[in-house]
Amino acid sequence: MLKWMGLTILAAAVAVMAVGCSSQPSGTAAVFEDKIYTVTPASVKVKAGIVTGEVTEMKVTERVEKGSGRVVSPAKLTGTLKLKNSSVNQTVRLVAGKIQYIDAQGQPIKLEEARTEPTLKFATYGAERLDPGQEATQSMDVDFPAEALKAKKLKEIRLELAYIPSPYTEETVNFTVSIGGGK
Repeated sequence: MLKWMGLTILAAAVAVMAVGCSSQPSGTAAVFEDKIYTVTPASVKVKAGIVTGEVTEMKVTERVEKGSGRVVSPAKLTGTLKLKNSSVNQTVRLVAGKIQYIDAQGQPIKLEEARTEPTLKFATYGAERLDPGQEATQSMDVDFPAEALKAKKLKEIRLELAYIPSPYTEETVNFTVSIGGGK
């Protein structure tokens, strides 16, 4: 008897869950869209010591709720950083990059609380080392301050590169040999 009562309670619980958890329209789902801000110029040449290159395809994107305009995902700066070792006799080991946003008065624009300082890491094995004339390409996807989205607030973007140069030499060594008779 207890066995049947237990099965009946179990069956009733399953029926309640099935009816109570049935999918019914739950109202209107929020629609999000990407708001894209152009960066002018979209590409610039850069030079830091013996490292030269170009930052291309720059844009700022934030995700907002359509209709209300509420920011769902804060602004991010994206683009491509292409670097080249312009030295003829030094190897460069790229360590890191830091991006700062500078306002019209020459002061850094701070990021909001709980946002990550915009840095670039050259962690891919081999990509951090540039022999003379060699190039590396790095994607940029870093936080962008909301304050900088205001008209005429952002004056420039500063890219600080940390790298370690080391001498690069190619030497030729000749040595005398002779071949003995075969046995």
